[in-house]
Amino acid sequence: MKIIQSFGKEELAIVHTGETSQGSWVEFVESLQPPLPREEKWVLIVSTMDGCPVKCAFCDAGGVYRRNLGSEEMLEQIDYMVNRRYNSSIDVKKFKVQFARIGEPSLNPSVLETLEALPLRYDAPGLLPSISTIAPAGSKTFFEKLYSIKERLYIGRFQLQFSIHSTDKVQRDLLIPFRKWSLEQIAEYGSGFCGTKDRKITLNFALSTESVVDHNVISATFDPEKFLIKITPVNPTYRSHEKGLKSAVEDNGTLTNHSSLLEVLREKGFDVIVSVGEPEENKIGSNCGLFIRRHLNGSKENPEMYSLVKPNNDPKYLDETQNSDQTPF
Repeated sequence: MKIIQSFGKEELAIVHTGETSQGSWVEFVESLQPPLPREEKWVLIVSTMDGCPVKCAFCDAGGVYRRNLGSEEMLEQIDYMVNRRYNSSIDVKKFKVQFARIGEPSLNPSVLETLEALPLRYDAPGLLPSISTIAPAGSKTFFEKLYSIKERLYIGRFQLQFSIHSTDKVQRDLLIPFRKWSLEQIAEYGSGFCGTKDRKITLNFALSTESVVDHNVISATFDPEKFLIKITPVNPTYRSHEKGLKSAVEDNGTLTNHSSLLEVLREKGFDVIVSVGEPEENKIGSNCGLFIRRHLNGSKENPEMYSLVKPNNDPKYLDETQNSDQTPF
């Protein structure tokens, strides 16, 4: 792994950009969840592709798709972040490795190989792998193998998240312009995937002011014993700015256009999480799906964005980047 640049703050989040051993640009993130210290929770967010074919409406990662990353290229990202801080044992209660930065993980079979390798490669009792997916059409084989791996290696220690965003089919197709499973197919698979000892499967809704989220559709389709609802903001990416998508989730977690949604879903038996990161993460570019490369390539849109995207002056980084090309390729 050749590190190009690193951005952010040690006490919050750092985005690393680099070139893999096979020559692909990658972005990967390590982050904390204040006020929890790193010993309690440390999250690594890894890229699975060079580019992404999906082109979600609010994600800067979508665009030119070049190829899938190999398992070793994913492990290179994890190795770099782990080796900066730990020698052997990763003494973290919740060590979350999330396949969610650039790329749709279920379109890359090497993600499964990486999941097989993690417990052998790292002494990490708190290891918690996580996959965030749109559930593309034609991915049945991937998900069948994922279930097998979870059953062998990760019962009770795996987090599966489906990106839903809207219960309206037309709007969902506009937000995720890619052939994908229906809500009914997701419900059927998830009901079999989630065992009695497993974590509930997450249904993620990134809410804009225009989002259609019908609690009746959710409750009629999904079992609250198997699924939980996560509400997140639409992050201020370049693409969401282009599409005119405005977040319906305030920094304090208040929902501006869906005021009764949380209460009704909870009444129907669902666990509901409103997940709002630190506002400063938007300026670092560490939130899921943000694409640093676009900023570095000179985009002048939304100049207030990514104000913390600048080389980190920490000697830990300078030692490793001083001999590398500082210009993004």
